[in-house]
Amino acid sequence: MTPELRALYQEVIIDHGRHPRCFGPMSDATHVLEGYNPLCGDQLKLFLKINHQVIEKAMFEGSGCAISMASASLMAQYLQNQSLDDARKCFKYFHAMVVDKSEPHEKLGKLNILQGVKEYPARVKCATLAWHTLLNALDGKHDIAKTE
Repeated sequence: MTPELRALYQEVIIDHGRHPRCFGPMSDATHVLEGYNPLCGDQLKLFLKINHQVIEKAMFEGSGCAISMASASLMAQYLQNQSLDDARKCFKYFHAMVVDKSEPHEKLGKLNILQGVKEYPARVKCATLAWHTLLNALDGKHDIAKTE
């Protein structure tokens, strides 16, 4: 990754961290689940409105580091109008990119800006918190999603 591209990615992460999109409660959510990262103290609540196997809307609220908030913000944007199958595939691609250090996947689109997180193992849990919360919600789990 070029230094220019890395700087651009950092700007986007900082922007989403400070001004998250899809942020706030959702009164008509069909799925609500909390997530917590005990290592960093990140916490969030994910709201999904699912209809006919499609995530019509995704929102979140919470607090945490810039990487955690940016990841949740970008994920929530991505999930709008995605099928549950596509959301699960996206989790798989994202997790592989930041945990297994796989190459970014074209299907992830803008989410690929978080690929640099894999270089900072302590931050991987921050980036994946929203994603583990999503997976627990899709799997019908009710426990607080954790990165530990």
